[in-house]
Amino acid sequence: MSRSPVSAVSVPSALSVPSAPSALSVRRAPALAAVTAAALLAATGCSGNSGTSAPGSSHGGNTGSADRPKDLATQRLEWRACRTPSVAEGGGTAPSPLPGGARWECSFMKAPLDYAKPDGDTIDLALIRAKARDTKQRIGSLIFNFGGPGGSGITGLPSFAPDYEKLRARYDLVSFDPRGVGDSDGVKCENDRQLDAYFAQDSTPDTPAEVKTFTKGLATFAAACEKNSGSLLPYVGTTNAARDMELMRQVLGDSKLYYFGISYGTELGGVYAHLYPKSVGRAVFDAVVDPTQNSEQGSLGQAKGFQLALNNFEKDCIARGDACVLPGTTPKEIEGFITQLLDRLGKQPIAGIGTRKLTQTQATNGIAQALYSKDFWPYLEQGLDEADGGSGALLLALSDSMNGRDQYGRYSNLQAANVAINCADSKERYTVAQTEAKLPEFRRASPVFGDFLGWGIMSCTKWPVPGRWSTPDVSAKGSAPILIVGNTGDPATPYAGARAMANALGKGVGTEITYHGQGHGSYDSGNPCVQGAVNGYLLNGKVPAAGTVCR
Repeated sequence: MSRSPVSAVSVPSALSVPSAPSALSVRRAPALAAVTAAALLAATGCSGNSGTSAPGSSHGGNTGSADRPKDLATQRLEWRACRTPSVAEGGGTAPSPLPGGARWECSFMKAPLDYAKPDGDTIDLALIRAKARDTKQRIGSLIFNFGGPGGSGITGLPSFAPDYEKLRARYDLVSFDPRGVGDSDGVKCENDRQLDAYFAQDSTPDTPAEVKTFTKGLATFAAACEKNSGSLLPYVGTTNAARDMELMRQVLGDSKLYYFGISYGTELGGVYAHLYPKSVGRAVFDAVVDPTQNSEQGSLGQAKGFQLALNNFEKDCIARGDACVLPGTTPKEIEGFITQLLDRLGKQPIAGIGTRKLTQTQATNGIAQALYSKDFWPYLEQGLDEADGGSGALLLALSDSMNGRDQYGRYSNLQAANVAINCADSKERYTVAQTEAKLPEFRRASPVFGDFLGWGIMSCTKWPVPGRWSTPDVSAKGSAPILIVGNTGDPATPYAGARAMANALGKGVGTEITYHGQGHGSYDSGNPCVQGAVNGYLLNGKVPAAGTVCR
């Protein structure tokens, strides 16, 4: 579960839901337990179909060497006006002009499908940019990754661009669909109808029969991915995405990489810094993944993080007295109400949207989605209250956002890419017996989310491609300073991850600052202290004092 800024929920039917956080799953997220699934990014952006990288280019890793430069670093990008984003990217409308009338541009960049065979087949990566306002003081291109893995940068960057307008003074703002994501040869698995069933089924099995159904669902999903994208699956991991960013730096004409990574984007940035420490210019990591944790440890940390966020929501509700509509006079009593509601839904789903019902899994998804930002606590309260009364529409709408489902029943490829990238990275393949042995610890960590995240560690068990590591190496001796921003109330990337990343990067590289806030990420909270520190570093090279605290 992870990402950063707030994005818009695509709401099925006529149900009205506010903009909601985009719960892009952090690495090693469970595939079925959508508590850690990736959410739909805001429905704005441009389609990868709006630009090309070279005449005669093809998408899908089949481009031979005849229609590309001999050295891919010398390729020239053809930037064109962005069109509407594809369904794989999340759909929506073409990005609106920026302040001053500047328009978004889109293109494709060729990269080796297999970096071990640099002269072999290529993959076309979708890019988007907004040019810097002050061309005379332009620093370079600031490349963003908003998390996931699996989040489309083509839709993400225009969605969050108002937050980065100060940075556009001296940077071209650039983002991309990483390989396997969106229009960068997006991984394809199950169809929309199959995904509706997949995300509704029980992801916390209690009986042998339910366990059999659960594992069969994982196997069926993995088999669909292999059938529809098998030739791509070995090449979608984080290491190759980091190599793509190094190629992107060269193609964009920058002597150094300027980078803003959020959530999973911090892991991608850390891997890049390890591979190319001398190429790092100025980089910021916000909502930081702990690079020292394997998939089990990361999921357990998320269980604790989401439980902390839920406890903070419950305390806030109690503090508002009669204005809080949930039953209970203590946080513990409200949590008891929530667990009882989820137990009831596990036995009997309730009315949702149209003919679709709200299941226990989807209700938990909706709860998790609303915990990504304090701004959405009122909708969590409303959704829980309505579900208690028999109407699951609001929680189901939030769950749909978590899973990348739009109002027409179409899914982006967010989930497919998320699982494919996680499983290409992570070596762990847990058995049922191993998982069941770990469940008590997960339940102690979170009465609400523990079972979901515990069973979720099996997400790669049936995957057809082996993983690369247990934990990524992010040591980056010789790198320029990297600013690390940790949020004490972050549910998806718990605060301890910031210190772990700073230590793992190495002495003199990671500089950590702390934000005492709620929700996932810090910069897009609007906190002036955080934004001042980040902007000061990216725009002027001023590294804030280590240990700086923002409230």
